[in-house]
Amino acid sequence: MSAARQGALARSIAALTEVGRQGGLVPDDVTREGERLAAAVAESSTGAAPAWLEAVGRAPDDFTAFFEAAQRGRRWRSAPTDQLTTLVLAGSEHAAAYAEALATVIDAAGALGSPGLAASANAASTTAVQRAAAQPHTAQPPAGPSVPSGPAGPRAAGAHPHGAPTFDPTLPSGTNPFDLGSLVGAGGLRPPAQDVVPTVDAILDALGARTPGDAAPPTHAAPSGTPGAPGTPVAGGAQSATTGDAPAEEETEAEPPRSLEDLLAELDALIGLDRVKHEIRQQTELLRIEQLRTAAGLTRPTLTRHLVFLGNPGTGKTTVARLVAGIYRALGLLSKGHLVEVDRSELVAGYLGQTAVKTSEVVATAIGGVLFIDEAYGLAEDQYGAEAINTLVKDMEDHRDDLVVIVAGYPGPMASFIATNPGLESRFSTTITFDDYSDAELRGIFERMATSADFEPLPTTLDRFEEMVSLVPRTEGFGNGRHARNVLDGAIARHAWRLKDTPEPTLDELRRLLPEDLLPAGEAPESILQATPTANAAPADVLDEPGSADDDLDLPDTVEDHQPDDDQPTDATVSPQEEPA
Repeated sequence: MSAARQGALARSIAALTEVGRQGGLVPDDVTREGERLAAAVAESSTGAAPAWLEAVGRAPDDFTAFFEAAQRGRRWRSAPTDQLTTLVLAGSEHAAAYAEALATVIDAAGALGSPGLAASANAASTTAVQRAAAQPHTAQPPAGPSVPSGPAGPRAAGAHPHGAPTFDPTLPSGTNPFDLGSLVGAGGLRPPAQDVVPTVDAILDALGARTPGDAAPPTHAAPSGTPGAPGTPVAGGAQSATTGDAPAEEETEAEPPRSLEDLLAELDALIGLDRVKHEIRQQTELLRIEQLRTAAGLTRPTLTRHLVFLGNPGTGKTTVARLVAGIYRALGLLSKGHLVEVDRSELVAGYLGQTAVKTSEVVATAIGGVLFIDEAYGLAEDQYGAEAINTLVKDMEDHRDDLVVIVAGYPGPMASFIATNPGLESRFSTTITFDDYSDAELRGIFERMATSADFEPLPTTLDRFEEMVSLVPRTEGFGNGRHARNVLDGAIARHAWRLKDTPEPTLDELRRLLPEDLLPAGEAPESILQATPTANAAPADVLDEPGSADDDLDLPDTVEDHQPDDDQPTDATVSPQEEPA
């Protein structure tokens, strides 16, 4: 079946080339257009790349060619192809045949690999675009008696038998978003009646995909050619569609910058992290003086603003990275001061050649702010990660005046990561180590987390927590803030179970966490400890310990799902210190 599909694509591209030749087009240009259009339609299908490479006669491992072709052809999913546009503008009688040949190519491309819903939608909408563009453009017919249309009664021109409008070639070009006829006129070209990408509703209407009961969404993009004064509100308040593949700009107001004093005060308010606070303040002063020297006309030293954060999970790396972004903005070093958090999965793609594009797209979202790459050593594992690193180094240089990159992870693996590329070693010269929290600091973090969640741990409860945490080995992988969060989640679950026989608990009973909520009475703190955690795993929640309170209390399994992922805030009300990064 796969070979048959590849053969169908090859035959359809050959047929397209022949139709284009008959229309006076350059055969090589037509062939390239067919290949690019096919790649753009099939790119979302699993296994489509090898099938496309074989169909067009490329090397079986040349995946870069596939993704480059797809990138060049994507715009034709929402607009007529270049060669079809040439035929339509020339009034060629071959335009309709060329559009049908394109439809055959699209149909064959949509069957490559294991097509899913996205590929089917791409194929259907792209076919509608190309066919509609080749429809003849005629003037609006004069008003007259309605034309009988069978037992159902007369139907308006352009109406679909199921009630959804279709693209009738007798309608004026202003009603057909794909029509190119308005470009052709006596004396040369004239502005098109519509210059926006067709909406999803228009494509569904073109395919007759709606049923009579389907209601269109209340908002639609208004055609630029629609009569009306500038500023006329669009139905539903929707904004006009943008042309091409560029996404519409978000109209969200940027958060006003905070002062340097406020940001440094928030840094100082974090529990522990004394060495980190000193390093950040030192880096802040270094960059501030650098700016003053530059303003005074003195020689500007070559300083790198990129940082390496080393430490176990839950030590506040993400919290500090967010503060660094704000500090750099307050110093005027960054234009936006936002933080973009990613890991390997958001930088590396499935094929060589695609990773570079994916990485650059992520970097583009971070320009003006800080790109925070957690567990960055994961990029040093294979050639796909190496491609991401090479792209990252180049983009860091290209945007060095308005981009800061912070890489984070365990000390050992991060040293190997930095050594993989000379460009990394020269750009990451400042390393900040996040030490594990002490027992007293974890006690304060636990208390702050509980208070933020409207609980009140008693002093004896805090004493028991500190005793428990003192017994946990501080190995690589110790959860720190995450461990405190896990213990709190277990305490909240036991607190609820303790009140199961109290129909109307008082406010104090609802808020107070007792020592037995951390550890059932009669059990020694050592009983909650599991084996020493491995280097890559944080200690398990107390609820996961065999023979712990779960077995006695018969708690539901769902209570184990409360623990947050690393480096992610758990609740909007939680203070920055509680982020388990």
